Amino acid sequence: MAGAEVILQTRAIKGFKDILPDEVHIWQRIETVARGIFRCFGFSEIRVPVLERTSLFVRSIGEETDIVEKEMYTFTDRNGDSLTMRPEGTAPVLRAYVEHALHLKSKVARLYTIGPMFRHERPQKGRLRQFHQMSAEVLGAADPFTDAEVMAAAHTILAELGAEASLEINSLGCPDCRPAYNRLLVDYLRSRTEKLCSDCRRRLDKNPLRVLDCKNETCRAEVEESPAVTAHLCAPCAEHFAAVKENLASLGVPFRENRFMVRGLDYYRRTTFELVTDRLGAQSAVGAGGRYDGLVESLGGPKNTPGIGFAIGMERLVLLMAEKERGLPPGTDLFIAALGDEARGHAFRLMHALRLKETACLMDTSGGGLKSQMKQAGKTRAGHTLIIGDDELASGLAILRDMETGDQKHIPVTEDIETTAAHIAAELERGE
Repeated sequence: MAGAEVILQTRAIKGFKDILPDEVHIWQRIETVARGIFRCFGFSEIRVPVLERTSLFVRSIGEETDIVEKEMYTFTDRNGDSLTMRPEGTAPVLRAYVEHALHLKSKVARLYTIGPMFRHERPQKGRLRQFHQMSAEVLGAADPFTDAEVMAAAHTILAELGAEASLEINSLGCPDCRPAYNRLLVDYLRSRTEKLCSDCRRRLDKNPLRVLDCKNETCRAEVEESPAVTAHLCAPCAEHFAAVKENLASLGVPFRENRFMVRGLDYYRRTTFELVTDRLGAQSAVGAGGRYDGLVESLGGPKNTPGIGFAIGMERLVLLMAEKERGLPPGTDLFIAALGDEARGHAFRLMHALRLKETACLMDTSGGGLKSQMKQAGKTRAGHTLIIGDDELASGLAILRDMETGDQKHIPVTEDIETTAAHIAAELERGE
């Protein structure tokens, strides 16, 4: 039993995954590209806490949603406060927006955040209990140009990364027209209640729109002929949706309408969208978002503050990355094979000087033979190896080997570490 306990303790918790060094470079690539595109679209980064008061998510996401009812990691702290590990990024960003009165700094706030989220659900391909999202929010703009702009930003990130996903859009109407549609939908579903799954029967009175988004095949068949929400929009919502589609077309962003796409959070209204793929099994959405006018006000912020945003799942995006990104991560620029005590001390100082010149550099400080050190150079995928021993120090010439071609050349080494480092760094740059 004791042995089993030790083994259990040395394994990650179910649904929580280590991101190992041979995969981290893909994550870094995603983050670098995303940050660059966010900057081009005028977004600024904000970093919000992992823990928030539970009431924030109950109030924003909706008490009757699956996330709040079943999936949140919630606990009571020592002060008796109910805290939750954030299950999504919008509510924390809006809380920060309200708390710090960011509306006073700019008419329109464009914010993005990248980090871990937590939901206790069944782990599957591309979906974990600790997962990572990049999310973007535009607060203070209600026009359909902004809707198209936000979707274009999400589409651009995926396109730049070589991820294959298509944009699907819908409109959920507003508080003026949605209640009438909800009643129409409930009337349609009442005669089919016995054929709906238990979740959909429960949702029927609390959140009937979610029935349209159920993944159960029987439920999907039952709603196939249900009334479309876009056919029952009020005039302002219909005009807004038509303009969104026109603006997307003008930007050259391909899309298709999906009247069954409603999203799982209560705060959405008007425009909703998903970026979907057929390469991830049942979990087809790699990113999603929509408009949430009224949410800022419900969290105590300024009245009539519109908002729209999206989130992209990082784990799913990693799975979709082009095959060229799935190779080995970049290796070190230079490995120094030092032979002899005097050479090892010189190489140690030289390694530090090269690192200060932004050259990735490694060496085996414990020493060893040349054959052993060249094997280590290969394992680090070094672009070049500098072979320097006591004899090379005496002659003032070390050997620089190109690890891909095997070509070698002599390179000057002197007691002047800075000069030697500058010369080697320049040589490596010329060889790139």
